[in-house]
Amino acid sequence: MRVLCSPKPAFVISVVLGLMVTLMAGGCAQEQGGSVALAGYDFGSIDKVAVLSPSGDVYGDAVKDQIVSFFVMELMAKGYSCVERNRIKDLEKEQEFQASDTTSSQNAARIGEILNVPVVMMVNIPEFEAKHMSLNARLVRVEDGTILWTGEGSGKTGKGLTTILSAAVGAAGGAVLAGGDSDDRLIGALAGGVLGGILGNAMSPEKAEQVKKIIREKVCKGLPSRFGA
Repeated sequence: MRVLCSPKPAFVISVVLGLMVTLMAGGCAQEQGGSVALAGYDFGSIDKVAVLSPSGDVYGDAVKDQIVSFFVMELMAKGYSCVERNRIKDLEKEQEFQASDTTSSQNAARIGEILNVPVVMMVNIPEFEAKHMSLNARLVRVEDGTILWTGEGSGKTGKGLTTILSAAVGAAGGAVLAGGDSDDRLIGALAGGVLGGILGNAMSPEKAEQVKKIIREKVCKGLPSRFGA
């Protein structure tokens, strides 16, 4: 009879870290961006914009709040006034909107109607990895769902492997110090520590600055000013 032995902790750690390094090393996409505005539209008629919660590959209220704040900064720099973030979050919660719901222009327009604003900004983040991200945004007229402007951008976020590897080592060490002798417990601690390291430090000051730069220089560079050129 064959006896299947569970892998040794050291082997498990080396395999997991090896896979992580391989996956992370492959994310070297080029920076790019651009935007298009509806020809002939009078952007000076927009008195207020509501920036909705981002959808896509991004998690955690803190990260979403930071991303929204970066878009609000760009809008205000172009002359637009914006609805306060907490008011929008309360409304989304009250209306039981999930992040995926706001990707629909119809649902976004419904939020805009309740907030009594003429235009909402919808933000989607298809990719939010440790070293690279891509995102797009669009201004949607609440009255009829017309897209007035859309922009997209991608680039490096400047996040290396240091935090992830430290989280992995810390998780493994924590399991040993806790007296855990189960491989399953070690694997669970390792996975939890890695995920915690990624999610908990996703918007470090360095990464936040890079994300802000992508939004400013890639996504919103061609955002029309409310007061024209």
